[in-house]
Amino acid sequence: MTDKRRQRDIPIINEKIRFPQIRAIGTKGEQLGIITPQEGQRLAEEQELDLVLVSDKADPPVCRIMDYGKYKFEQEKKAREARKKQHTADVKEVKMRYKIDDHDYRVRVNHAERFLKSGDKVKATITFRGREIQHSNLAEELLKRMAVDLQDIAEVQQAPKREGRNMMMLLSPKK
Repeated sequence: MTDKRRQRDIPIINEKIRFPQIRAIGTKGEQLGIITPQEGQRLAEEQELDLVLVSDKADPPVCRIMDYGKYKFEQEKKAREARKKQHTADVKEVKMRYKIDDHDYRVRVNHAERFLKSGDKVKATITFRGREIQHSNLAEELLKRMAVDLQDIAEVQQAPKREGRNMMMLLSPKK
């Protein structure tokens, strides 16, 4: 993290506030009026709290009297909760051959459905061996059939395309 970034994350508090006048806000959100930073600092010290710069873009800049340590802890707690709840979408792969039996195909579709419901993307891959590559049209039909079977929960992000000895299609969960 660069020094400039670190400075931007830390709000200006107490004697570091260098403006001729500020708009002060009390602990319960009440307006205290336009005062000098020294007066605001004195008011905050009387309540054993900190004077924190909330917005320096306003005219005059806005400062709030609050317990900065508690405020900082609450912000970190919210950030931790947000990180805990986020889900990264992984790409799960379902491999098959174009000559796949119907039951095996259903198993692959069920796997793909489970992956999609858990919020992951699915890469359906068909591998060709030897002369099988001549039947790429059958493989494309199979991938399109899979897309139709999963159309209720998935949308095609990348249409079936050939890459060397493989044909692949990318599905993503519907919003």
